[in-house]
Amino acid sequence: MPKRKLIVPSSKLNAVIAMTFACSLGLAWAPAAYSAETVAKGNRNAEQPAIPGASKRRTQATKSTFDAKYEKIRDLIAEDAKLRGKIVSVSKAYKIDPIHIVGALVGEHTYNVDAYDRLQTYYVKAVSYAGNRFQFEHDGESVVEFVKRPEFEDCDEDAGSEELWTCREEVWEDAFRGKTVGDRSYPDDRFGAVFFQPFYAGQTFGLGQLNPLTALKHTDRVNKVSRLRKLDAGDAADVYKAIMEPDSTLAYMAASIADSIDAYKNLAGFDISKNPGITATLYNVGNASRRAKALAAENAKRKKRGLKPKPPIENYYGWLVNEHEDELREIIGQ
Repeated sequence: MPKRKLIVPSSKLNAVIAMTFACSLGLAWAPAAYSAETVAKGNRNAEQPAIPGASKRRTQATKSTFDAKYEKIRDLIAEDAKLRGKIVSVSKAYKIDPIHIVGALVGEHTYNVDAYDRLQTYYVKAVSYAGNRFQFEHDGESVVEFVKRPEFEDCDEDAGSEELWTCREEVWEDAFRGKTVGDRSYPDDRFGAVFFQPFYAGQTFGLGQLNPLTALKHTDRVNKVSRLRKLDAGDAADVYKAIMEPDSTLAYMAASIADSIDAYKNLAGFDISKNPGITATLYNVGNASRRAKALAAENAKRKKRGLKPKPPIENYYGWLVNEHEDELREIIGQ
């Protein structure tokens, strides 16, 4: 007699995934996706957490201040009706509050780069990249060839882009980072920094200061929602153009933020959609899925000790966003 397939209604799929993960961790308390605990607006820290020295040095090198850089990006958004319209439109498409995109823009341009006066500057820069012939590689080995190694065989090529590249990133962390494999030594650094840094221009680009690896992770969602063609790690110029061109970079920002919200709801049992400082923090530090799983595991241990679950907490970057949330909502017209 043939075996019958168990069909799970799509409306319940996220809840099933969340509960399966919770059970695997012994998280009897973990809420399903539809009953996640809402993280209220505002900061958990009374004072801003320490700002990294690298950010301070970048700001000092430009003879600026964090306050001046914040005001510059705030004013750019406030004075550019076209940009505000694009932010609202893309947020609606990805079903997120526009404040999350505004928060990420403010954080990036306050602590990482200065806001450019005109969005067209980004596009001009993008075109210059498109003409260059280069690839994502390390020490002469392209990332396309690198991920064909046997260590990556459990990463499903047919899985979605977020799952596939997250798996590859985790394999890098576990099997290669800071280690010698065969006759080759690998840097003790992030996957995105080792394989996805171009030959001279740093690691993040465009209005949203996106890393190419981030764009590759979210290309499936952007393809589905915004109908933009899928990115390929074998075409580095196309990836850079996507994250530099203003319209498409906003789509990738929205997809990244939406995936962070989903990860924390389905894996950690927290709804962070009401707290732009938390989503900004995750935009800053990356690896939302891994961080959500780690928080779930930590809270499982806290549960056993009779302690309350630990909520997501903002970093210095997200703290600024929450501190200025009312002002930022006002300029976006909310």
